[in-house]
Amino acid sequence: MFDIGFTELLVIGVVALLVLGPERLPKVARTAGHLFGRFQRYVTNVKADISREMELDELRRAGESFKESVEQAAKGMESGVQEAEYSMRDEIVSPVKEAASAVSQPDLFDDAARKQAGEPDAAPSAEAEARPDGKPEGKA
Repeated sequence: MFDIGFTELLVIGVVALLVLGPERLPKVARTAGHLFGRFQRYVTNVKADISREMELDELRRAGESFKESVEQAAKGMESGVQEAEYSMRDEIVSPVKEAASAVSQPDLFDDAARKQAGEPDAAPSAEAEARPDGKPEGKA
């Protein structure tokens, strides 16, 4: 920083002794030492603050790049899943449609289809089958 040798310090000390005198020189030296210490601490704090700000900025950039890469990966996964879903649908839906078009019989489980086919509406109840006269049990 400063290139001050012992001889330069000795000359500064002698001049200060002559200018200030022996009574005020110790107080001035003590005050100058305190001010110099404060100045050094201030410079150290400023350097540390600048260093922290630079590290925070680097972390923000890294976080943003990580976020972007995760978003890109998520979009890629989402498009892959959609593509797989569409291909599965095509593989499943087309054979089902072919099978449905190949079947020409109506659904026999449907009441309307049974009527068109000429089948009886419904089977007789269990109570009517139990007695030959069709009356429920227990009633005479």
